[in-house]
Amino acid sequence: MIAAKDVRSLTDVELNQKLHEAYQELFNLRFRQATKQVENTGRIRVVRRDIARMQTVVRERQLRAPKEA
Repeated sequence: MIAAKDVRSLTDVELNQKLHEAYQELFNLRFRQATKQVENTGRIRVVRRDIARMQTVVRERQLRAPKEA
């Protein structure tokens, strides 16, 4: 689990990289769950929440950016 404080300290590039890695992990977990090979089903929930946390920070940064007209 990634704390929101830690997510906010990442740069945009690092944040996008972590987000991509989390999506890949979620895909792999779902695939393994479908084939009954996942050991810890609770990990899916943790990864989903991490993704939501990271997406929230991305959106906060988009809203804070100066708007170009």
